[in-house]
Amino acid sequence: MIDVYSSARAMAQAVAAREISARELLALHLARIGQVNGTVNALVSIDEERAYAQAAAADERTLSGEPLGVLHGLPYAVKDTHHVAGWRTTFGSPVMADHVSAYDELVVERVRAAGAVVVAKSNTPEFASGSHTFNPVFGTTVNPYDTGRSAGGSSGGAAAALAAGMVPLADGSDMGGSLRNPASFCNVVGLRPTWGRVPTWPTWNLWETVSVQGPLARDVSDLALLLSVLAGPDPRVPTADSTAGEVFREVRPASLDGLRVALSVDLGGAFEVEASVADIVRAQAGVFAGAGAHIEEAWPELPDAEAAFRTLRAWLMDYTLGGVLDSRPDDLKPSLADNIRAGRPLSGHDVAVAYAQRTALAEKAREFFTRYDVLALPVSQVPPFPADQEYPHAINGRPQETYLDWMRAAFLITVTGCPAISVPAGFTPDGLPVGLQLVGPAGSERRLLAIARAYEQLSGAGVGVGGPRPAL
Repeated sequence: MIDVYSSARAMAQAVAAREISARELLALHLARIGQVNGTVNALVSIDEERAYAQAAAADERTLSGEPLGVLHGLPYAVKDTHHVAGWRTTFGSPVMADHVSAYDELVVERVRAAGAVVVAKSNTPEFASGSHTFNPVFGTTVNPYDTGRSAGGSSGGAAAALAAGMVPLADGSDMGGSLRNPASFCNVVGLRPTWGRVPTWPTWNLWETVSVQGPLARDVSDLALLLSVLAGPDPRVPTADSTAGEVFREVRPASLDGLRVALSVDLGGAFEVEASVADIVRAQAGVFAGAGAHIEEAWPELPDAEAAFRTLRAWLMDYTLGGVLDSRPDDLKPSLADNIRAGRPLSGHDVAVAYAQRTALAEKAREFFTRYDVLALPVSQVPPFPADQEYPHAINGRPQETYLDWMRAAFLITVTGCPAISVPAGFTPDGLPVGLQLVGPAGSERRLLAIARAYEQLSGAGVGVGGPRPAL
């Protein structure tokens, strides 16, 4: 029997087999949205009429006997930073509050072509800036496991909607952890792919490598299914990886016997980690060792990672949003405005140095993964924090002075260029979800997904593999 917590694969198979219609599946999810979204505030710009029209078209295609896409009939949420033709796309900002997109961007083209039924946009912080989802247009998204806590960000609406059973699949984007952090906070799975794996179009800079788009799901198998749709080359994006997305469609658990796992709580003291998170991360050594893996406390040395990330982020923020700050300075949250201003004094030499640092970091990571198969570390340095805070202001008594400081566990990995996945690892004594970040060498998504699939089955914490559901 299909329900809102069935896997995306099971839902798609049931629609294709005519065991449930796309309209019936949509009705199940809209009922769940009506039940819980008023509390969680994960989905915005919901359009039931348009969704039912898509579902009706999907049912006609089912009856026609034509080939069906792998996401055929599945309700779907698009991040409110991704353009959907004719749909309100606000970027969580009053500057864009009334904006209606004129086109589908590439990731939306692909999920539509695969048969997905777009239901809503997922909430995001203003211009996807920060790992806590709140904005003046739609308000704050809260954590389904504790509605007084953050759902993370910037893809927090997507992760919360998945955990709460409102949609089976959703997309997001990641610069400093925006796919990984909300997955960790909401007990779901989020993948930051290798740059070029999921191409972006249109884009202002084909060679910009810090921000990527990618999939979120309730388990690794469903995430791989969505990745198979989002990934692959496109003639409009010459920097896209040439590997066809279909290679990710099926993922089987890897054998962990003999796997070389480097596990580090803090990358050798590179950042503070709250004790409840550190305890859960350390405990995963036993999970891997019990399956025959070789565990070693080890980490890559990444001395310039923070400088490179902060320089490139500030430069990108100033270029893309500097004009908005100049024309409407009172309409941007202060932390975002400060980040934009940080890019103003940067010179071409500063940016060149940052790219040189990234190149050296990529080489350090490549060399590290000749000795280890996977790096395991925290996704987030804290468990979900109170939703009325913009960000945690201290960890273990160490001040976190900006909205970026507490995200080092994620953004230091960003600038290595390696794929990284957040997989549910357990819960704090207060019942808050904690994810484990698994990192592999550049381009290794197939292997990384297989390892993550094996790990999540051993962990059993995720909502998609039998772990606790939110009490909503």
